[in-house]
Parts: sequence; structure tokens; C-alpha cells
Amino acid sequence: MASRVVAGVACAGIAALVASCSGGSGSSSSRTGTVGIHKIQHVIVIMQENRSFDSYFGTYPGADGIPIRNGVPTVCVPDPVSHSCQRPYPDHLDVNSGGPHAAAAAVIDVAGGKMNGFLIAQNKLRCASFVDPTCSLSFKPDVMGYHTASDIPNYWTYAKHFVLQDHMFEPNASWSLPEHLFQVSEWSALCTQHNQPSSCVNRLDAPGFLPLAGKPKKPPIYAWTDLTYLLHKNNVSWGYYVVPGYEPDCVNDAAMFCARVRQDPQTPSIWNPLPYFDTVKNDKQLGNIQSVAQFYAAVKNGTLPAVSWVTPSQDVSEHPPARVSAGQSYVTSLVNAVMRSSAWDSTAIFLAWD
Repeated sequence: MASRVVAGVACAGIAALVASCSGGSGSSSSRTGTVGIHKIQHVIVIMQENRSFDSYFGTYPGADGIPIRNGVPTVCVPDPVSHSCQRPYPDHLDVNSGGPHAAAAAVIDVAGGKMNGFLIAQNKLRCASFVDPTCSLSFKPDVMGYHTASDIPNYWTYAKHFVLQDHMFEPNASWSLPEHLFQVSEWSALCTQHNQPSSCVNRLDAPGFLPLAGKPKKPPIYAWTDLTYLLHKNNVSWGYYVVPGYEPDCVNDAAMFCARVRQDPQTPSIWNPLPYFDTVKNDKQLGNIQSVAQFYAAVKNGTLPAVSWVTPSQDVSEHPPARVSAGQSYVTSLVNAVMRSSAWDSTAIFLAWD
């Protein structure tokens, strides 16, 4: 995949950020004759996996990231194994192991606002007990590592030339399935009756029956209104693009490694929840869920929908143990495709990590 980055007029949102694509009061679009945000004809949401702001942009100049003095982080978190306080450290490895990332882990991580429970969560939720040999970390804890510009140059270039949001957080403190439900509907819920939104209740961690080996024991019911319903109702085109391959995460969200499960546009899954929504089926919009190959084709042919979501496979997701470089190259290929197209000056790209 392409690895170059070229500055342009369109905007890329970096690290759970929102892009502002106004070219200023004096700029105008040759296609629409409009200015500022009104130039935007296409919105693209690129959602990658399992990277915090600090892990990618914690040392970005001017960002509210890792406090550093004289080149050394001034903060540390307690390590329950070594009984020491571990500081963040630069980790230039292309493959990371990460840590647990479900709701229970988030509570431990946040630690009542102290934001110092990351190593405690890593050990407590990955091992039967602290005396379990697998908990004896002989290496620096992976969860405390951060990447720098030399590791992810394209991402830092986007941050430099466009917009970087350092105070933006996803609306749910949980794992990938609730996050993707929020991404397409702004809610994560458990429903008991089809086409009856009143049968749905908040469910942060387990919204419906979880897939096992790629197929749920019982298909979940997503009976509430999703964003595609509102788009369809208002004649706004949309597409949800899936990279065929393997799912990026585990059904057991506390686990870091698990059996690989196939995914494609026809496979309803954690990263492709729209086929389970009653609204999508009722509106006969299932055909809008396509392979990422159709995204590249639509960009090239000038048929890009007004709203697009692009979701990765494991290999290009950046979800540990996926390679950081593979994810960056894949994202760059998406951005470059738009950059080389006629849609570039009328497109806002939002890039974030679950």
C-alpha cells in the first residue's frame, strides 16, 4: 500500500479527533460555489483499533499528552508486580501486546479519576492471580509504552497539516462491539423485541448475544434507530465498507489473543453490526454494506456516498498484535485515494482509534 502523504485542502481527523475543514472565509469550492463547512459533500469515518491518544500522540508538540520535563516523563503508575512506579517509555516496536479493554478494565484504568490503574488492570484481568507465573513481567509493561514520530510519521504529518484533537473521547468506556454500535447509532443496548425500540435498555458491555466462532448463538436484536435510517429518510447516501479478512478483536474482550474469525461485508459481526439493525433491513439498505474494494472504486469513479464508514480487518487494524506500520499504510492508502480524486476538496475525513 502507498505510504506517502501529501498535504491538501480536505481534512483528516487524528486520534479520536474531529476535523474542521473550513478553508477560511475567502476559499470557495469550484464545484459548489460554497465556502467553509458548506463545501463538505462527503464525510468519511475511518475507525482503527485500540490505541490511546497518549500511545500515539502523547509527545506531539503542543498536545495535552504525557507530561515531560527535560525529556523524561514526570508521571508514573503503580506496578503491582514489581511494587515500583512505572513511567511511560518510548516503545518503537511495530508489534505490541496491549492490555484488557472492556468496561471492567476501564474502571480500573481510570481509578476514580487518578488515571493510574493501567498496570493493575493488565495484571488483574489477564491472570488468575498475581502469583500466576504468566503475570511475572520480566520486560517493561507494554501498556506503558508510547510511539513517536519516527514510528508513525504519516499520522504525525496529518496531525501537523490538519487537525489533532487531544480532548476528545469516545462516548462509551468499553470494547469494540459497543463502540461500533455507538459509531453507527450513538447507543449500545439490549433489545428483546424486533422493531420495538421501547424493548431496548442500556447495555454497555454485552449488547445482545455475542458471536462465537463468527456466528452468534442467537442473533442480537438491534431495534433502535441507527444513523443510516436518518440518512435514508433524508435521501442522504451512505456506505459501510468492510476490509475482508479476520476480525480484529476477541469475543472475550479481556483476552489479547484468540482464534481468528473470518469477516466480510456479508458477515454480521462486532465490526459490522448494521446487518442486525431492524432499520437497515426494513429500509432494504443491506446492499450499502460492501467490501473496501468498492470504497476505492467509488472514490475513483466519483460515486462516493455522502457518508462512509470504513472498518478494518485484523491485519490492518492496529489492534495488538497487528503491526502498527501495516495499519498506517492502509489508512494512508484510503486518504491517498481521496486525495487523488475529484472529491478531495469537498471531503472531511475523521480518523480515530477505538
